[in-house]
Amino acid sequence: MKLASRRQGRDGRLIVVSEDGLRYLDAHMIVPTLQSALDQWTDVASSLEILARQLANDPTCGEPLDIEQCSAPLPRAFHWVDGSAYVNHVELVRKARGAAMPNSFWTDPLVYQGGSDDFLGPYEPACFASEQWGIDLEAEIAVVLGDVPMGSTAEAIRHRGDIKLVMLVNDWSLRHLIPQELEKGFGFYQSKPATAFAPFAVTPESLGDVWDGGKLHLPVHSFINDQWLGSPWAQEDMVFDFPQLIAHCAKTRSLRAGSIVGSGTVSNRDRSRGVSCLAEKRTLEIIDQGTAHTSFLKFGDRVRIEVLTRSGESVFGAIDQQVMPID
Repeated sequence: MKLASRRQGRDGRLIVVSEDGLRYLDAHMIVPTLQSALDQWTDVASSLEILARQLANDPTCGEPLDIEQCSAPLPRAFHWVDGSAYVNHVELVRKARGAAMPNSFWTDPLVYQGGSDDFLGPYEPACFASEQWGIDLEAEIAVVLGDVPMGSTAEAIRHRGDIKLVMLVNDWSLRHLIPQELEKGFGFYQSKPATAFAPFAVTPESLGDVWDGGKLHLPVHSFINDQWLGSPWAQEDMVFDFPQLIAHCAKTRSLRAGSIVGSGTVSNRDRSRGVSCLAEKRTLEIIDQGTAHTSFLKFGDRVRIEVLTRSGESVFGAIDQQVMPID
């Protein structure tokens, strides 16, 4: 089942989308918003599935979907926490700024809590005040949760089915603002602007064998100005799977329905697959050539991120954004 939110008010209007992403049925008679659906998932999921089956069984069912009318599936959320499950990526970007890599990063997940009050939709421009801030994309996978009790283990999270939806993310970063923020010892803030999401949130069950309960077994494709940047596989070199990340986040607090947990930038050690962010590409250039040749993003650049099935269909729809100056 694919769910999306059409633009309406602050929290959007929930729709159920056909598998090909071309048609939709309005879900307002069942539940008005995706957050409302997550709050009462046990009661409404089966009714939403009926709409999905109607779309699947009747190619004339539903209305044509204008993807540009979609916001992020959750236009705002109570909780957005991003991990760094691909420790290879962490190692590389820390090397780029001359920071040592603690050994604990390989055994204890690294996460930060980001802003969740203002997510960007898949086709919204990404606006910044300055190109000098080091504008960078970060292609990631994320999951949306039901209620997760404090102290839950990864095994319990997997067994209960606490992961309700899977999504695709562009976690925008401002690389030149990161070092001075981290030097303060208090984490990211200004260096992490509004995060963007692909239009469709997909139930794990509908992903079939490409979802193993904790990892997505598909490549994540990233392009800048239609030039290929990378297609690393989401399951490969993922040191901590999603149940492990969620258990880490729930160690000292409960996570409520609608909480989003991100994987961190998808990164493979196989360099032939490219990268999911420019910081990693620049670091590899420094390692190989002694200096970085690739610049960060400029105003007017366009970023596209997408996950395709083995037969070439878009799983989450695309994130397709242009980098723009603030008006």
